[in-house]
Amino acid sequence: MSKPPTIWILAGEASGDLYGGRLAVELKRLSPDITVKGMGMGAMRKAGVDLLVDSSDLGVIGFVEVFKRLPAFFKIFKGLVRQAEKERPDCVVMVDYPGFNLRFAKQMHRRGIPVVYYISPQVWIWGKKRIPKIAAWCDKVLAIFPFEPAVYDGTGLDVQFVGHPLVDIIDGKKDASIQRDPNLLLLLPGSRRQEILRLLPPIAETAARLSRDHPKRCFALPVPSPEIRDLVADTLADLRDKNPSIPDVTIVEGDASSWFQKADAGLATSGTVTMEAAIYGLPLVSIYKVSAWNYAIGKLLIKLDYFTIVNLVAGKRVFDEFLQGDVRADVLAPAVEAILTRGERRDEVMQGIADCVAALGGGRGSCERAAREALKTATSAGRPRRETCPTG
Repeated sequence: MSKPPTIWILAGEASGDLYGGRLAVELKRLSPDITVKGMGMGAMRKAGVDLLVDSSDLGVIGFVEVFKRLPAFFKIFKGLVRQAEKERPDCVVMVDYPGFNLRFAKQMHRRGIPVVYYISPQVWIWGKKRIPKIAAWCDKVLAIFPFEPAVYDGTGLDVQFVGHPLVDIIDGKKDASIQRDPNLLLLLPGSRRQEILRLLPPIAETAARLSRDHPKRCFALPVPSPEIRDLVADTLADLRDKNPSIPDVTIVEGDASSWFQKADAGLATSGTVTMEAAIYGLPLVSIYKVSAWNYAIGKLLIKLDYFTIVNLVAGKRVFDEFLQGDVRADVLAPAVEAILTRGERRDEVMQGIADCVAALGGGRGSCERAAREALKTATSAGRPRRETCPTG
């Protein structure tokens, strides 16, 4: 009998840990004797992954913060490369985190260890220079968006569309007994300090406008941690000092799945949260605002019809989206009114949400498909490596 495969999963941030954990569950279900090791956090540990590195503190943001942590990154990186060289896993699955994982892919390729990239870098937004490197150093990409395979056309890379893991994850949290409250709106200013400080003021002003003519309207705002809860509470208190009409907001810490199912609609910072909302069936208005300098650079580098991923997947305007100077209450309040129950855009948005979820692979099965592709790579590790041109 052949030896059960060993697969490593490397995730450096909370979202990657969540996806890596679900992948590990499916790998163990499909191949009970498999050995799964890697870098991750709580979700992967709970899934039975033997964590070689706990990446809880590696998801830093900003040039200064990254620079301060460089010695720790290098130490972890070199240690994992040495261990991989010694143990020779049958396959390494990298989950997002491209700054670390792409460099690790290069080292694995040099050592003849097969690499699968799951949740690959968003090269379709920017970073197209990474495409030849991904093609040279990876054996397979597991795409989560239906338009991603075309991005790699002509590279010779094996790209399989498996669907978005959030569909699986969220379907498991849905509760048919929860009814939507037509008076409840969800406020989603983001989970990063700078996003909250920049976007919570116009979101709060919009809530004030929305509640002005409808006193029964209520608002909930999910937060991921006590630190963010305190920041949001303090910011709202400061804003109310200047504008007493800003309504009370219920701040929810922890799992917000029930609130996505209770709310009638929402106002959100663009990001993965818009995907979550679509899968839960929650209409949103999507916003984003950055510094003038970053916006000017972004306009030069990014050439997309939409900046909200739900709209990109659907290929049309599903969620109204507003940038920079348009992120203000007099613009946002009417857009939110239009997507409420009986609003003029409600039916259109609900159909667009259904189209988006269908394009993401429909019902459950994404994580299983990803696991099967990873196992296929691991169990065929003895085959000749694909010829590639040296890069970098």
